[in-house]
This record gives sequence, structure tokens and C-alpha cells, in this order.
Amino acid sequence: RTLDNLPPHERKLGILFQDDLLFPHLSVAGNLNFAIRPDVRATAERHDRIAAALEAAGLTGFEKRDPATLSGGQRARVSVMRVLLSEPQVLLMDEPFSKLDAETRGQFRDFVFTQIRERQIPTLMVTHDSEDADAAGGRIIRL
Repeated sequence: RTLDNLPPHERKLGILFQDDLLFPHLSVAGNLNFAIRPDVRATAERHDRIAAALEAAGLTGFEKRDPATLSGGQRARVSVMRVLLSEPQVLLMDEPFSKLDAETRGQFRDFVFTQIRERQIPTLMVTHDSEDADAAGGRIIRL
């Protein structure tokens, strides 16, 4: 399917940059809420999705936190969950796990790749970490 004729807001392309790019004026929950499709109007459903994302990221209780008060790894996990909440049809990621400590990295990486596989999201990931590349599976190009 070609996306050439679709306006950008209809392309459902998820982009995760190396820098987290969270909205500084929104709380953690506000950043996650921003990614949820506009047709999800029910507040309870939005709240449930945000709570599930925070639990999966190991950030339960961080809903009201300001992004500036988070560590780099915490901000990275919020960014990853925000892009997954947007339900992309294609996902582009640049070093998505580089700011995570070793203990958190493996577990969170496995969760993310499980989500990508279950949702069958075509993904292009740039990484310098061979463990990240191997965990991603699929076709791997090493340069």
C-alpha cells in the first residue's frame, strides 16, 4: 500500500527519535494521552490504556510527574510507550533502548518487540547494539 496520496496525519507512521522529545508542558500521563487516537473519547478507556502503558514500562505512579523530573531511561520508556499507544502501521526507531540501564533494557526491549510482533508492525530500527538487533529478529542488516 502506498502512502503517497495520504496527508501526513493519516499515515499512521510512528517515529521514535534517539532523543525522547516529550512535551515539557505535559505530565507523563498527558504525553501518553496525546498519542491515543482522537476517536477514543471515553475517559475510562484512555485512563486504562495509560495505566497499562505505565505498568508495562515499570512506571506505575509516575502519571503526574513532569518529564523534566524523570531520568533519561524513564523518559525513553515514556517515549516508547507513547509511540506504541499511537497504534502505528509502520514504526521507525533510532536507538530506542540506548538510555536504559542493563537491568531494565533487556526486559523492556523484549516487551516492546513482543508488542511489535503481536501487532505485526513493520519496523525499521537503527542501533549500534548487537543485542538489540538480535532481539529484534526479522531481517537484520549490519553495516
